[in-house]
Amino acid sequence: MTIEQILFIALSILTLSSAIVVVTRRNLFHAALALMVTFVGVAGFYVTLDAGFLAAAQLLVYIGAISILIIFAIMMTRRLMQATEPAFNSQKGWGFIGAFVSFAILVLVILRFWPLAPDAESFLASITFVPDPILAGSVAELGRSFVSTDAYVIPFEVASVLLLAALVGAIVVAWPKTEDEA
Repeated sequence: MTIEQILFIALSILTLSSAIVVVTRRNLFHAALALMVTFVGVAGFYVTLDAGFLAAAQLLVYIGAISILIIFAIMMTRRLMQATEPAFNSQKGWGFIGAFVSFAILVLVILRFWPLAPDAESFLASITFVPDPILAGSVAELGRSFVSTDAYVIPFEVASVLLLAALVGAIVVAWPKTEDEA
């Protein structure tokens, strides 16, 4: 077993187990922390695929911004953190049946279409992977492709104006109302 396979298995266990914690916890704060661990696992997958920029973007955007925003929202609404309702509802049986059927279909599809020939190792060795020229290059090349006049400058500027409008809108909505304005 190679180091890449061991790393893949470790990242898979980390990502899947923390994702299961996200959907099974009643405490929203603990679920948000587990979501951050899930995002770290996904960033680890990007690193193993030699996509360093995507890994850095995953860490900065999802862990540095979105997860922190979710945690702040949870902490500002403390009443929702108390577990007053049972963790399972009356549809848990249907949920288990749906999960089992989905897992069975996934296993059947994998067994049907996965190459299980005795020479699978030679088949996998014969595959040549062609890296994406943008992602295989440096981050500077990716930045130049975003702002060069013949590439993505208009979508990049539209996205930045849209994000600015969303930020201003969030500030207006969150601004405390005085008694005069109410």
